[in-house]
Amino acid sequence: MSKTSKKSAATARKARVEEMRRAEKARERRNRILTISISAAIVAGLVAFGAYGLNKANDKDEQQQAAAKKPVKGEKSWNAKKLTQNHVAKAVSYPMNPPVGGDHNQAWMTCDGSVYTKAIANENAVHSLEHGAVWVTYNDKAADADVKALADKVTKTPYTLMSPVKDQAGAIMLSAWGKQLTVDKASDPRVQQFLTKYVQGAQTPEPGAACTNGIDAS
Repeated sequence: MSKTSKKSAATARKARVEEMRRAEKARERRNRILTISISAAIVAGLVAFGAYGLNKANDKDEQQQAAAKKPVKGEKSWNAKKLTQNHVAKAVSYPMNPPVGGDHNQAWMTCDGSVYTKAIANENAVHSLEHGAVWVTYNDKAADADVKALADKVTKTPYTLMSPVKDQAGAIMLSAWGKQLTVDKASDPRVQQFLTKYVQGAQTPEPGAACTNGIDAS
């Protein structure tokens, strides 16, 4: 092969190598662009999802605040200043059933979404109300399906407790400190309104006090 031919062949090889390098660089550039685009899309999606979640949370907070401002239709109220808060070791005779406040035992009933299938002591339950709990009670007039639905709701709601009170007037009653509501069905929308308004609500004498590590029914 002549020098000219060798030179031409070397030039051609060099050109092919350069072309291959350019093609590789172009491929790498396309891959980088694709990776960046996908990453940007993922980030944008996460940001959008986060914003959606934040908006939903804000909407929920606004709904709760709105519910807290509205009176619960049909609820009964007692003057909180007249509901004494002394710790006593004896049984207390309350003027309402179930009680919504007054002197009580020094031990509270565990009220961290606690469902009791047997009657509990009023004096311990009232202490739970002092801590901002809502006490859901029922008697034999309540349908089994309603009792189950209420139990499901209570177990998902901190600062609540539930138990039977056979001699109460209404089928289903919800009590907070100084507040009480009677309903016939668990599906009554006032049940959720009462929980929203009074679980750790403004009526609570000792907001933030524990609802765990109290007395558990045997």
